[in-house]
Amino acid sequence: MPFVVLVLGILLLLFLIIKCKLNTFISLIVTSVIVALGLGMNPAHIAVSIKNGIGSSLGELVIVFGFGAMIGRLVADAGGSYRIARTLIDLFGKKKLQFAIVVASFIIGMSLFFEVGLVLLTPIVFAVALEAEVPFVYLGIPMAAALSATQGFLPPQPAPTAVATALGANIGQTLLLGIIVAIPCVIVAGPLYTKIAKKVAPETFVVKTSLPAFGEMKKYDLKDTPSFGIAAFTSLLPVILMAISTVYDMVFNGGKAVENPHGIGAVVAMFGNPVIAMIVTLLFAIWAMGFHRGKKMEDITNTVTEAIKSIAMLLMVIGGGSAFKQVLIDGGVGKAVQNVMGHANLSPIILAWLIAVILRVSLGSATVAGMTAAGLVTPLMHSMSVSPVLMALAIGAGSLAASHVNDAGFWMFKEYFDLNVKQTLKIWTVLETIISVTGLLMVLLLSLFIH
Repeated sequence: MPFVVLVLGILLLLFLIIKCKLNTFISLIVTSVIVALGLGMNPAHIAVSIKNGIGSSLGELVIVFGFGAMIGRLVADAGGSYRIARTLIDLFGKKKLQFAIVVASFIIGMSLFFEVGLVLLTPIVFAVALEAEVPFVYLGIPMAAALSATQGFLPPQPAPTAVATALGANIGQTLLLGIIVAIPCVIVAGPLYTKIAKKVAPETFVVKTSLPAFGEMKKYDLKDTPSFGIAAFTSLLPVILMAISTVYDMVFNGGKAVENPHGIGAVVAMFGNPVIAMIVTLLFAIWAMGFHRGKKMEDITNTVTEAIKSIAMLLMVIGGGSAFKQVLIDGGVGKAVQNVMGHANLSPIILAWLIAVILRVSLGSATVAGMTAAGLVTPLMHSMSVSPVLMALAIGAGSLAASHVNDAGFWMFKEYFDLNVKQTLKIWTVLETIISVTGLLMVLLLSLFIH
């Protein structure tokens, strides 16, 4: 019964958005209420579930997205994004731009949450695409593939770290083998899939001069823009701060973040937190892209205000997606998946992947899908002596599959890339599924050599 309600709920949501043209946020909230009733939730608790879903998602994202948008707009308005774009094009040439974006996104994705990486990279990649006169999606797909793969496979990202810890897998081995798994995933779901996506959704491969989430990109005279060094440093300062925290944990804490650090560890942990990192970077950007360049406070404030206006609906939509996810969890869809898959007779690696896929499709959250799957397969893993590292990577692959309307990442991609729901399903949902399937194949290949 929960699966029937889930399918009907998704169909209702698509109907409201695509056919009725109802605002996406309103559609998500209305669907959440109806699905909650269909799942038999106590009517008195539905509002609490929706509130908890929105609160748990937006608590940190409001600052990360808000300040990220301000930083991106400050750098762009000062000509910094144009300078970065021009330098990358001159360095790599138009033919190798995808390669440059993949490498940069992969490195940045190792130390940043997917949401933060998308916020910081999108305006730069858009500026590169605009300057190179290529469609934003042409460079955006490899960027998203790299960011997504690092989230699924590579500690110290939260989901793979949590799953590896739950299964008792060595964090260092998970990272090394995760890189081996992730690289083919990025190549297949990035540059290779771009060629297919161009045929599947040709209407998205158009050169755009503006994105609703960032506004119109202005033209600049190169001599009037900041240097490449200061522009890149401002854009990547959150990455640097979080990377320092990650390296510190790997060197001094065995790869794990200490729950209650003291002394220098506490200071490093503070600046490595995404919220603090964004606050520090915004203050630096106000100086480097504002006061240092002779701008008045009034001009800086106007830039910041416009940045907030551009992402207001994006935040609402992400909150709505999180509310839908929370209703599914509180309504017992996760437990229904456990009951169905608990007695399946399959290879442990394939079973781990399959459980994670079903949970991901049902609940939306990759982290919830991964952690729930880890709990389900742990007894099987011990009884059949399967490598915990391979099980963790298989779960990581499964947790990325088929992102759709109950996943906040789906709505982020849709809004940032200025796509409609159908186009997002064609590009983002397929991209995530390619990473998932390629990841499973790579883990099965590694299982021939690692036991």
